[in-house]
Amino acid sequence: MSVETHRLYAATTGGTDILNLTLPVTQLVEKSAVENGFITLFIPGSTAALTTIEFENGAIKDLREAINRIAPKDQYYAHNERWGDGNGFAHVRAALIGPSLYIPIIGSKTALGTWQQIVLLDFDNRPRERLILVQIFGQ
Repeated sequence: MSVETHRLYAATTGGTDILNLTLPVTQLVEKSAVENGFITLFIPGSTAALTTIEFENGAIKDLREAINRIAPKDQYYAHNERWGDGNGFAHVRAALIGPSLYIPIIGSKTALGTWQQIVLLDFDNRPRERLILVQIFGQ
């Protein structure tokens, strides 16, 4: 079994960015020597998350609105009292969605559904340079 580790970077604006990472991730898999195995993606940090969705304007708008209903920015967050950075909502949102993904690799391709794309969600209230760790495992 082989293991490859890669780093992807994404610049965000601080406004609940939802960025499509599918192309760079699938390109890494296609360039790797792995035909069958899996890929894991992990975002270090507590105000961003990774998930999959159909990356289409309507679905992205619906996701953004659902997140705003679940953890609104203008709600009280105790975290803001301790640190004064006003991003308590971002920590809650990221914790609910999670920092990682696991995707099977079959025949040197990610086993994503037809309309399923890999997305980074950055909830922080300031621009960030996000690191996404990508590990490809298999044979």
